[in-house]
Amino acid sequence: MSGDDRESDGGSGGEADATDTAAWDAVFWDIGGVILELESVQAAHAAFVEELVEDHDLELSVEEAVDTWRTAVGTHFREREGTEFQSAREAYAVGVEALVGEDLPRERWVPDFERHVESSIEPIPGAVETIEELARRDIHVGVVSDVDDDAGKEMLERFGVREQFDSITTSEEVGRTKPDHAMFETALAKADAAPERSLMIGDRYDHDVKGADEMGIHGVAFGADDGPAVAYRIESPEEVLEIVEREQPNS
Repeated sequence: MSGDDRESDGGSGGEADATDTAAWDAVFWDIGGVILELESVQAAHAAFVEELVEDHDLELSVEEAVDTWRTAVGTHFREREGTEFQSAREAYAVGVEALVGEDLPRERWVPDFERHVESSIEPIPGAVETIEELARRDIHVGVVSDVDDDAGKEMLERFGVREQFDSITTSEEVGRTKPDHAMFETALAKADAAPERSLMIGDRYDHDVKGADEMGIHGVAFGADDGPAVAYRIESPEEVLEIVEREQPNS
């Protein structure tokens, strides 16, 4: 949220907030594995696949069906060229076809898929509260995520934080995935932020942390592998608040 918006909202008490965060222009968040608990997504997909097995009388165990689904979806993503965007919607359709042996009309499976996702997905503990706290401060709060545009925004809406973000940059919008520079360039332009005064929180080293570092953004590893691009490592989302309060960006 912009400083003007927060001033009109009354802020969060404080002179301390304005002073503590003034050194940083922006904090960018990945979604999967940082805001969204990935195990909850996997559970949703497994429940959907189990329903497909039952509805189509497939001669597969649930474990075999889940493996078939994940293999088909993963292969579809791996076949993309470089950082070219590949829609998850299309990947899931490929997974359904691999399971049932035919290209089902979307209206026959998408509502069930969405129902399982909506009932299962959960946020990472502490992520929502941290985003809400950052949104009360004089700092741009953004998303940079390799998701389909609608799906990403719907997840944030479900967790009650979509309106807390000043900008949302998705791979579908940009046409590229991280670590393509276009993803970070787009996010920085929306934020009108200097890269050296920005943070990127991610769970994948090459895509999130190293990709951000190549653009001069400070990479914050949350479960990501170690490497020279890691400027900060956190064990919980709340630790981001400690960075913006206590650390000064290297210019």
